[in-house]
Amino acid sequence: MDFSSKILENAVNEVSRLPGIGKRTALRLVLHLLKQPKENTTYLTEALLHLRNDVKTCEKCHNISDTLLCDICQNPKRNPEIVCVVEDIRDVMAIESTSQYSGLYHVLGGKISPIEGIGPQNLQIESLINKVEKGETKELIFALSSTMEGDTTNFYIYRQIERFNIITSTIARGISVGDELEYADEITLGRSIVNRIPFEQSIRG
Repeated sequence: MDFSSKILENAVNEVSRLPGIGKRTALRLVLHLLKQPKENTTYLTEALLHLRNDVKTCEKCHNISDTLLCDICQNPKRNPEIVCVVEDIRDVMAIESTSQYSGLYHVLGGKISPIEGIGPQNLQIESLINKVEKGETKELIFALSSTMEGDTTNFYIYRQIERFNIITSTIARGISVGDELEYADEITLGRSIVNRIPFEQSIRG
């Protein structure tokens, strides 16, 4: 791809670093920005800088937040004894959109994947185990996607906490095997949360 401007080429190269965006899509986006009023680009730049510099991670659940504790963890109407274990903020958003869950979350920040060099030490697993040890949690709901990595992560956590007196459950398999949670429709996902099953039953099956 030949560029008439080095500045344009640099902008396209940076945008194309984003996941799912190739050079042609990046070029289309950059040219679109060039056609917009200058203040629109300024707003975008300021929003990205604000995001990068000021966004925080909730001290309790590791969700992305504007404050040290996210809105969900601060909400007195949520049930603190039930914790839903998810991969990232996209899964929190997906479950929240169902309006079928009133507990708290624990965001792992990924799944165990030896191929990608991601082990338990790279995830927020230790802080989850600490919650269970302190007796703060009565039930853990495993809501990772039904992939090999998701199932491996579920089982690893289960083995770490099975000695404690805690209920472990997993979302019902209304979600197809191999599907990512964020792409499930709200009704299916909501039913999967409500009709969750004991985790022991899922690994025996």
